[in-house]
Amino acid sequence: MTTIKDVARLAGVGVGTASRVVSGKGSVAPATAERVRKAIAELEFRPSHAARSLLSGSSQMIGVYIPVLKGTFYTPILQVIDTELRTAGHHMVVAFGCGDGDARRQAIEGIDFLIERGCDGLVVMSNALRDEDIGALGPNQSRLVVLNHSFDGIADHCFTADHKLGGMLAAQTLLELRHRRFAVIAGPSTSPDNVARVSGFMSELRRHGIEASQVLTLQSDFSPEGGWTSARALLASGHEFTALFCANDEMAVGALSYFQQAGISVPGAVSVLGYDDTHSAEYSAPRLTSIHIPWSDITLNGLHWLLNQCYGTTHPVVRVFPISVTWRASVAIAAA
Repeated sequence: MTTIKDVARLAGVGVGTASRVVSGKGSVAPATAERVRKAIAELEFRPSHAARSLLSGSSQMIGVYIPVLKGTFYTPILQVIDTELRTAGHHMVVAFGCGDGDARRQAIEGIDFLIERGCDGLVVMSNALRDEDIGALGPNQSRLVVLNHSFDGIADHCFTADHKLGGMLAAQTLLELRHRRFAVIAGPSTSPDNVARVSGFMSELRRHGIEASQVLTLQSDFSPEGGWTSARALLASGHEFTALFCANDEMAVGALSYFQQAGISVPGAVSVLGYDDTHSAEYSAPRLTSIHIPWSDITLNGLHWLLNQCYGTTHPVVRVFPISVTWRASVAIAAA
């Protein structure tokens, strides 16, 4: 493999001069720089990533931690990050939860892995981390951005949606279609964004005279399998409802599938409303009406903020993300 020393030898210059031409940093006489470039072309020299990192003092890599590598939620987020980084001449390194530890331990180990790989900055999505875990990062905190979670000590680093408002909008959507009997399939109680959206949903129902005790709420795990199992339990309970709110689209798709098997017409007998508006909502049967959370905008703005911190860029950054309803076919006016 051709090295920078080979280039310097052929060009008749020192290694430091050749390195300055490769990195584009530092002063080199035009004639000398031309000799180096000709040597690079003749030897077909391509500096390794490690060499470029040594020359520039930067790895040009951004580390990304996500809890799981499955489902339809995280994949589009990773695609947004990778596309934006490649456009800017950077690269993405991904770590995700694995191993024998709990979610918190997995997140800590995943972040440590990314730091050890020399990533210039970190994008983290995890509800399991605590304030003391962020504090333990020391100087690495300055180049950390958190998506879909907030830490009071690093509020400027956090980009998320107002999930309580999203839950309220879900309830308003169904109430405006004359629904008065509800059921909910919630995500894990340990997930703050789930707690916020379900809390918002219940508070809006309460404002219209419907107490939480009148709403059968089943806790699940954000997966299609969890939605299927919860829908089966819901029907077995005998609870009467005309509208089902699912705290994410994947559970909603699982519920739709079970209802189809059980002969429950959607939206004829039951309206089903999802949350997130992921790609899975577009291709369910029927197509799923969902609360639209602008995940691409949240991700891009968080990433832009991080790139500004890491590389001195001046990307514009916004922090308010409007929430809306994407109307499809799974929701209708309540039957008389």
